[in-house]
Order: sequence, then structure tokens, then C-alpha cells
Amino acid sequence: MPKAKVLYICRECGAESLQYFGRCPNCGQWNTLDEQVVTPVEATARRTTPRKTTTPQPLNAKALGEISEQVQSRSASGFAELDRVLGGGIVVGSLVLVAGEPGIGKSTLLLQMAATLGHQQRVLYVCAEESAQQVKLRSQRLGIAAPPSLYFLAETDLEIILRELTHLQPHLAIIDSIQAVYLPQLTAAPGSVSQVREGTAALMRLAKREQMSLFIVGHVTKEGAIAGPKVLEHLVDTVLYFEGDRFASHRLVRAVKNRFGASQEIGVFEMGAQGLAEVTNPSALFLGDREPTPGTATIVACEGTRPLVVELQSLVSPTSYPSPRRTATGIEYNRFLQILAVLEKRLGVPLSKLDAYVASSGGLNVTEPAADLGVAVAVVASFRDRWVHPQTVIIGEVGLGGQVRAVSQLELRLREALKLGFRRAIIPESQACAIAGLEIYPVRRVTDAIVAALAPITPEELPSILKGSGSPSDV
Repeated sequence: MPKAKVLYICRECGAESLQYFGRCPNCGQWNTLDEQVVTPVEATARRTTPRKTTTPQPLNAKALGEISEQVQSRSASGFAELDRVLGGGIVVGSLVLVAGEPGIGKSTLLLQMAATLGHQQRVLYVCAEESAQQVKLRSQRLGIAAPPSLYFLAETDLEIILRELTHLQPHLAIIDSIQAVYLPQLTAAPGSVSQVREGTAALMRLAKREQMSLFIVGHVTKEGAIAGPKVLEHLVDTVLYFEGDRFASHRLVRAVKNRFGASQEIGVFEMGAQGLAEVTNPSALFLGDREPTPGTATIVACEGTRPLVVELQSLVSPTSYPSPRRTATGIEYNRFLQILAVLEKRLGVPLSKLDAYVASSGGLNVTEPAADLGVAVAVVASFRDRWVHPQTVIIGEVGLGGQVRAVSQLELRLREALKLGFRRAIIPESQACAIAGLEIYPVRRVTDAIVAALAPITPEELPSILKGSGSPSDV
């Protein structure tokens, strides 16, 4: 019989070592090596290689045209925003990983979804981190009635959980969380690399074999990444990530990976006394009160297939430090520094001696390059203490030479701005187009965009401009 051997596996990066080290040789983390006993597989008899034939023929492979088409069966989750992120609903037999910071609302959303679906089909909620009484108290706080087909199981032993899933045959099962359950045959502690990897693989095999939908909750590290090995994200079909400040009211659910739909799609929720509620008009949330002030500009960002109108705010002020401060909230920091360098080099704005701050309204993280031109206009408007026309949206990428580059899905962005009452749009010249009801200003360089955006507006003209502008509540 093959002799068992001992391996030491890092719980952070998954690296293997034959001896114990206080510090992982691969990732450099301290005290992360866990002992694991591995039994080698006995060597099988050597197989003879089949002789080559004159005409190559496949053994099990099929041509693309021979593969039969199969429509993915989906079911509604009870939340239109969550269905949008999943690509149209919950796919039967799929494995979905839900991750986010503690207290941000993962368990709340899944409990609400389970309670909604529990009136129509069998649902099993496995609470590995809480007792069944704690989950019931939370459901009472949220005002959730007891559905007839919603079952709870407070268990951490994955073998017992798998037997319960096989016996009950639920249409939907929720495991909260994958880091709390364990397989008894593995000597590693719950939450270790081997436990998370093998536990997720066992759940995936069960979901595909029994055609049941599984949602598993995952923890995150202090850096914000999903805890456990990277293979955890490769095993699952969909990875949903909760974003937003847990002390604020709104939450964003983003599809980081989705085998059945578009990735980077987002759903917007608002946390209230009755749990998470859907936000039907997210642009109104990220527009703020639309009060025109110096240093404010409006952009249209695309998250997946959804356009969102977002208000950007900038502040430029004299510095009190030897080196000026740069702070970006909701905007990628390195792109912000790049835009400041372009403004100083190409336009002569002396920002090297000034503090510069930029923030997106509502806390939305805007990482796409289409926001560059809006950031540049907001910074110059704050520096010059000028207003941007409140009916103007600004869309475009800024190159290092000061040129304005094209962006994706421009027509979709413009129609979203028109729907919310905007009447002027500054866009790249290479994408000049005509939209009924929208005045288009195509620009080639950042200088042209700033001239078009910072039109002379006096304080006396503002009331008449605001009176004629639309607002999200009027749409």
C-alpha cells in the first residue's frame, strides 16, 4: 500500500511545503501553514498506446454542430435587481458565491429571498454560523412570515448537510457560510484551503447531479478579497460581491463572474427597517440633489449593460503642506493623478501647488475611462470657481496628450441622460451623432470640452435654467 505523507498547505495562497515554516515561502504570511495528511493514489497498470489509424477518428469528442442545444431553465428570485445581476434569474443547477464585508447584508438578502421562494418551492437554509433561533429572531425583526416550505438546518458537518440535501431535494439551498462548514475526513481546520476547496467541490457535484440551485456565502479578507484559495472562484458558476459602506443605506450587488450572463452587472438595494429593498431608479440615487455648485459635473457611467447618471464633485484649494494632497473617493486614484498631470501639462493649470479632491455622489465606484472628461471639467471648474451648465452631461476618455477618446455604448448613455431631463451632452468628436431632444457638442481636445462646459452663467441666470431643467422626480 502507498505510504501516507504529511504536507503543509498555506491557507492564504494554497502553496504546499514538505516541512513546516513559521512564514510561508510563497506569499510571506506568518503562521498560515496547516498540516494535512495526503495518501498517494496507487499506481495503475500501464496502458498500451493504441495504434494510429490512417483516418483520424474522435473517441468521445463531438463537432460543434453535433452538440444539442439546451435552454437554461431559470426561476425568479423575488428581486428584479438580483435577477438582473444573475442574467435573468436563478439558473437551475448553478452554484453561486455571495461575498462581502461583515454586516453589509449578505445573510439578510438571502434570507429575504429564501422567505419569498419558500411560498412556492422547497428551500433549505443551512446556518453554520448561527443557531436556528438566531435566524428566526432576525426574520421576526424583518417582518418575515413563516413560509410553509422554508426549512432551516443549524449544522457545520458537511456530510450531514449533503445527506440532508439529498434527502430533502430542495429547489434552492443556501449555505451560510462555506468557511464555517467542514469535512470530517480532512484533518485541516474549518476555513482552511483544503476544507474550502473540497467542500465547494462536493457542493458543486451535488448541484450538478441533483439539478438544485445552491447559494454559498463567502468571507472576505481585510484587503477586501474573497477569503480562501482562488480555486473557490473558479469552481462556482457566479460570483456576486456586495459593495457599499455598511454604515450607509444603499448597497450594490455586482456580478464579478457569471457563466450565465454579463459580468460587472450591478443591482442597487437600500437597507431599511424591513431589510433590503430594491432601488428602481438608481440614477436618482447617484445624482444627488443636482444643486449646481462650482466644481460639479455630471457623467454617465456604464456598469455592465446598465447606464447610470452620476454626479462628480471636485474641490481645489491652496495647500497647507509641503506636498499637496490628492484624494479620490469613488474614482480610481491613479487615473485621477493622470488627469491632474494632463491638466497641468497641456492646459497650464498650476495644480502642483494646490490640494485636489474628487468624489462621486452616492459612493458608486466609477472605474471606467469614460469618466475622465467629467473629472477634468469638474477640477477646472473648481479651480476657476465656475458653474457647469446643470443640463449638461460629459462623456469621454482623456489621453495623455490632452485628446478626447471614444467610449463604449455612447448612444445608450445619451438616451439615459435624455430620459432624466438633460439637454446638453459633450462627447468625443469621433463619435458625433444626433439624438432628438439632445444638443450635442463634439470635442476633440480637453480644452474644447472645458470651453463648452464652462459657459458663462451668472447667478441671476441660474433660477431660470433650473426651472427649465428636468429632475429625476419629474421623469
